[in-house]
Amino acid sequence: MEAMKAKDAVRLSAVRSIKSAILLAKTSEGGSKELEDADIIKLIQKLSKQRKESAEQYSAAGRQELADNELAEEKVLAEYLPKMLSEEEVEAKLKEIIAQVGASVPSDMGKVMGAATKTLAGLADGKTISAIVRKLLA
Repeated sequence: MEAMKAKDAVRLSAVRSIKSAILLAKTSEGGSKELEDADIIKLIQKLSKQRKESAEQYSAAGRQELADNELAEEKVLAEYLPKMLSEEEVEAKLKEIIAQVGASVPSDMGKVMGAATKTLAGLADGKTISAIVRKLLA
């Protein structure tokens, strides 16, 4: 309502996309009637990732005004997500996970990624986790 009253089209569009995704998840085949907070965070992360990818594609196609709109919506979506860890914080957590799992060679990446994605779910991007794990195990 605040976005509508303020005539903030970007915020309104982003909030409506969140609402739409939640309603779609609730009414889809096999969908549960109630969503947990973790499920909603995953939905918002997915929407945010879609906005980033769309912006990259628009930029590559020379449509900067569309890319800017997608990035503006992504910033609004980020407000509804928990604070992401910095790369240094992710690296520290991954060092702990590597020590727990006992990984030492690059072929142990699967074990580390399995534990890391569970531990860092919602706190770090999968690409960031993967890149840091590769660097640490190399």
